[in-house]
Amino acid sequence: MKPVIEVDRLVKRFGGFTAVDHISFEVAPGEIFGFLGANGAGKTTAMRMLCGLSKPTSGTGKVAGYDIASHPDEVKKRIGYMSQKFSLYGDLRVWENIRLFAGIYGVPQREIAPRTDALLSRLDFAAERNTLVRDLPLGWKQKLSFSVSVFHHPGIVFLDEPTGGVDPVTRRKFWELIYQAADEGITVFVTTHYMDEAEYCHRVSVMVDGRIEALDTPERLKQQFGATEMDEVFQQLARKAQRQEL
Repeated sequence: MKPVIEVDRLVKRFGGFTAVDHISFEVAPGEIFGFLGANGAGKTTAMRMLCGLSKPTSGTGKVAGYDIASHPDEVKKRIGYMSQKFSLYGDLRVWENIRLFAGIYGVPQREIAPRTDALLSRLDFAAERNTLVRDLPLGWKQKLSFSVSVFHHPGIVFLDEPTGGVDPVTRRKFWELIYQAADEGITVFVTTHYMDEAEYCHRVSVMVDGRIEALDTPERLKQQFGATEMDEVFQQLARKAQRQEL
C-alpha cells in the first residue's frame, strides 16, 4: 500500500544550526510509528514540518499525498494533532470543547451532537458532560484531548509527547485508545520519552543530533543492539549525541 507519510532528505535549519539533518523514512497506513529522541534531537521540529506548521529548508515530505511545503493547508485538513501541552480550553465545559474543535475540524453541524454523545459514552464521560475541563484529572484531560484530535476521523494523527506527566496505569489506558484508533485505520505518529511505550509501536525511529540513527521494529532493534529493552537501545544511541539540549 502507498505510504501515508513519505520523507526524503528533509532538512530544517535555523541560521547556522541544523535542527533536522537529511532524514528519510516512510509510514504505512494504519501503522503506529514511534518517533524517539532526547530533548534537542530534532523530533518536534520534524513533526512541525510534517504537520504543515513549519516550512522545510530543503528536502521533501508528503503527508496524505500532499507536499508539506507547497500544500500545508491541505495537509492540515487531513490530520489530527495533539501537542505535548494540554490543548483544550479549561474554562469551557467538556461538551463545549468537543463542539468547538468539531467545528474547527469541519465536522458537519448535524453530526456533531450525536457524535459527541457517542464519544462521551465510549469514554464513560457522560456524567462529566458539563464539567469544566480544568476540573478534570490529568489522565482524563489527556484522554479527552486525544479523542478530540481524532473526532473528525483523520487519516493520520500526530501525538507530541501525549502522556507526559501521566502515571503508568493511565498511560497504559491511553495507549488502548491509540490501538483503537489504529484498528479504525488511523495512522498514529507519536513522539515519547517513555521507552516502555516504544514497545507498543509497530516501528520506531531514534533521532540523535537531528539525524535518524536507527529505524525498525522494537524486536529487531533490540536484537541489533543486543538489548532486552528499548531503553537499552535508546541509551546506546543517545550516547552519540554531540549537541546540547535546545
